[in-house]
Amino acid sequence: MGDVAMTVPVLRALTEQYPELKITVVTKFFFNPFFKDLENVEVYSADLKGKHKGVYGLYKLSNELKAKRFDAVADLHNVLRSKILKFFFTGKNVIQIDKGRAEKKALVSGKRFQQLKTTHQRYADVFNNLGYPIDLSNPSFPKKVDLTSKLNAFISNKEHKTIGVAPFAAHKSKMYPLHQMEDVITELSKDYNIILFGGGKEEIKTLDQFEAKYKNVRSVAGKLNLDEELALISNLDVMLSMDSGNGHLAAMFGIKVITIWGATHPYAGFAPFNQPKDYALVADRKQYPLIPTSVYGNKFPEGYENAAGSISVDAVVTKIKEICGLSKTK
Repeated sequence: MGDVAMTVPVLRALTEQYPELKITVVTKFFFNPFFKDLENVEVYSADLKGKHKGVYGLYKLSNELKAKRFDAVADLHNVLRSKILKFFFTGKNVIQIDKGRAEKKALVSGKRFQQLKTTHQRYADVFNNLGYPIDLSNPSFPKKVDLTSKLNAFISNKEHKTIGVAPFAAHKSKMYPLHQMEDVITELSKDYNIILFGGGKEEIKTLDQFEAKYKNVRSVAGKLNLDEELALISNLDVMLSMDSGNGHLAAMFGIKVITIWGATHPYAGFAPFNQPKDYALVADRKQYPLIPTSVYGNKFPEGYENAAGSISVDAVVTKIKEICGLSKTK
């Protein structure tokens, strides 16, 4: 989800700087809401578990896409499926993203600890190689979505600013320890509205417990569809996220995003779009010198699963208060 969300600000820049272009985004149906406000962009849903499954399914998908009479292909994924599609698009101009695998391997092996090119810039480079250079330095963002009465009910106190908190990630090594996150929520809920984001049975259970325990805390987990969650996210003042998808969803709307990093590191290029460097709170590398242990957080040595815990609760709360302040949203 995060990878798909990261394409949105790049496509927004592309369509604004080249309004004559017509773009077809091929992705899963679930992600359609990400792109709905982009001019000259349509989404073609790939049914990768149904009619587009396997090599023959991809062949059918390629024929369906050829009927749109496109001129070029920007492969922003560069995985086996997209490479198979590339084979079926023989004769078309196809440019694939350079993921910088060698540079990332050097980063996680400890050979070279330095900032790598951002994923957003890697996406932009694909369009540059197609003849459409993009300037990402002055981005625009969509307006806040008008909230329905149903969604307004998740904002406890209209006099307070609203902070989104997304405490979960795909891998434990990317998560802030939950007892510390609860301490963060305890402190922030005194002065702000807190909206909790997550999914899955265990996550919903945990977030519901936080909601029941603290004033001004509401959980959306399991209660809203993606469109509704995006509408709420567009109205946040700050999102607190792990190195995970919710941070990228908030960044799509130009929301300020504070990220917590454990065994991964923003140097790999996956920080949310257009965020200052000091919005990324990273684990203590004196205590955990092997960080980053992997690009995605799926590999880490023993003892590194709680590396994010080396970031103090006070550091997280102070950063949010520094950015958000205590005044009303309007």
